[in-house]
Amino acid sequence: MTDFTAASANSGQSGPAVAGPPPGRAAVVAGIGSYVPPDVVTNQDLEARLDTSDEWIRTRTGIATRHVVAPGTATSDLAVEAGRRALTSAGEPGADAVVLATTTPDRPCPATAPDVAARLGLTGAAAFDVAAVCTGFLYALATAAGLIAAGTAERVLVIAADAFTTIVDPTDRTTAVIFADGAGAVLLRAGEADEPGALGPVVLGSDGALAHLIEVPAGGSRQRSSGVPAAPGEEFFRMHGRDTYRHAVTHMTAACHTAVERAGLRLADIDRLAAHQANARILATVADRLRIPAERQLSNIERVGNTGAASIPLLLAQAAAEGALAPGHRVLLTAFGGGLAWGATTLRWPEVKAL
Repeated sequence: MTDFTAASANSGQSGPAVAGPPPGRAAVVAGIGSYVPPDVVTNQDLEARLDTSDEWIRTRTGIATRHVVAPGTATSDLAVEAGRRALTSAGEPGADAVVLATTTPDRPCPATAPDVAARLGLTGAAAFDVAAVCTGFLYALATAAGLIAAGTAERVLVIAADAFTTIVDPTDRTTAVIFADGAGAVLLRAGEADEPGALGPVVLGSDGALAHLIEVPAGGSRQRSSGVPAAPGEEFFRMHGRDTYRHAVTHMTAACHTAVERAGLRLADIDRLAAHQANARILATVADRLRIPAERQLSNIERVGNTGAASIPLLLAQAAAEGALAPGHRVLLTAFGGGLAWGATTLRWPEVKAL
């Protein structure tokens, strides 16, 4: 695991002034926004076209409804709306950089973030995508915190957006019932490490030897350079559920312990657990291993399903808007996804209006 923190150290060396971040410079949450497309698919809708039932879906995933993009709607459309709301929430007209976490870019080339930035009126800002599947938001947070710590940016708009239903096989009941579409965003600003909203150390890890557990086999250079056409179905997302469950629980739990310790906290200090909304069984097991009771767990999976990288910021925005997350709460964030990749971090929730 790697520990990324927004704080920078002073070398103590004398000599000519060197441009760089001031001591203690941190990334602070200044605004938050979220967006889900209006079209809703219920378990009953899925019953009509798949060999499944509302009871089977609820029991295994905890999901009742999910939001899906309409034909012609792309990831950038979701990202723009969430980003706009985060900027409005912060009362800021702009940002120096846009970092977009997504597994479903509008196209393989170029990155989607520059288009999103331009549509938000941020032409000229640095803009790039981060690909870490369901852990993408945490990877994007760490990247943005690094830009702020280095003095490269004063404000960074971090957006996580996925139109996951565009890469899921609609006839596969193991994935079609789980994944959904949505976006969440936070505006980070430069601030002090001890103020509300400041990110704690971000713990990140990966294991590429297990990439086959969560993948889209076709469409990349590996398959294209083989000279062999993709087999039917290889263009769709695949996941080995049982093995994924085991690794998700193990790595999310370990990352949480490390993030809390490096933040100088104890698990008993955590007021809210905001875990990637993968499925209800993973969420329950991770919370149980961390000994975090139900009243301190945030969840929206029943209403929105698994929205990939968007999961955590969407959860935070909805919880803050509904009063389940309040200023002063110490929050533990954690996620697991393809790569394999995982991560965790902490923050004390600030006084922000979620939009």
